[in-house]
Amino acid sequence: MNFALVTGGSRGIGRAVSLNLAEMGFYILVNYRNNLAEAETTLALIREKGSDGELMPFDVASQEEVERALGKWQTAHEGEYISVVVNNAGIRKDALLMWMKNEEWNEVINTNLHSFLYVTRFLLKDMLLKRWGRIINVVSLSGLKGLPGQANYSAAKAGVIGATKALAQEVAKKNVTVNAVAPGFIKTDMTSDLDEGQLKTMIPAGRFGNPEEVAAVVSFLASRQASYVTGAVINVNGGLYT
Repeated sequence: MNFALVTGGSRGIGRAVSLNLAEMGFYILVNYRNNLAEAETTLALIREKGSDGELMPFDVASQEEVERALGKWQTAHEGEYISVVVNNAGIRKDALLMWMKNEEWNEVINTNLHSFLYVTRFLLKDMLLKRWGRIINVVSLSGLKGLPGQANYSAAKAGVIGATKALAQEVAKKNVTVNAVAPGFIKTDMTSDLDEGQLKTMIPAGRFGNPEEVAAVVSFLASRQASYVTGAVINVNGGLYT
C-alpha cells in the first residue's frame, strides 16, 4: 500500500490534493488541527473515490505534536512508510510591517516554515532507505513576488522555496524529489476575505483559480512520471507572475 500525508488536508487545496491522490491509489493521511467536521468530510469523499485513509490531528507548528503523531503511525505500520508528503498547511495574519505584532510574525513563520522542517525531516529517513519519495511543498505567489501586508507570509513561503531547492540537491540520488507549487489567488477559505472583483482585473486569466487546478499539478509531481523533475517551483497563478 502507498501512503501519502497531506498537511492541512481537510479543506481547500488540501482537500483537492487528498482526493486526487486517492484517485491515484494512495491511502491518504489527512492532517488537520481543529476542524474535525471538515476532515471527516474529506475522508468520506476519499472513500467515495474507492480509496481509504485516516485522520491525523496535530499542529504542524509543534515539533512535539508532529513527532508524536507520526511516530505513533510508524509504530503501528512496521515495514511500511509514507512515500509522499504534501506540506500544505498554512495560515495568514496580514498586517503592514510597521504595525505587525511579534506574535503575528512568529505564528506565520512557525506554521508555514518551521512545519516544513518538523514534518519533512521526520519522514525523510524512510524515503531515503526505501530509495523513493515525493516531497511537495505548497508555497505561494507571495514567496516569489512578495505582497504588501504579507511580509511574514512572504518570508515564510520564500524560506520554504529556498529549502525546497537545497533539499532537492541533497536527496536526488536516492530517487526522492522535492518540488514546490506556488498558487496565486485560489478560491479557498484563506482568500475569502480578499476583494476578488478588484484583484481578478490584475490576473491575465481574468479569474481566481480553483483548488483542483493546484491539485492537478501536485498530483503530477507525486507521480512516477515526474521522476526527473526536482528542485522546481511551478506557478499556478493564471499568468499573474512568471
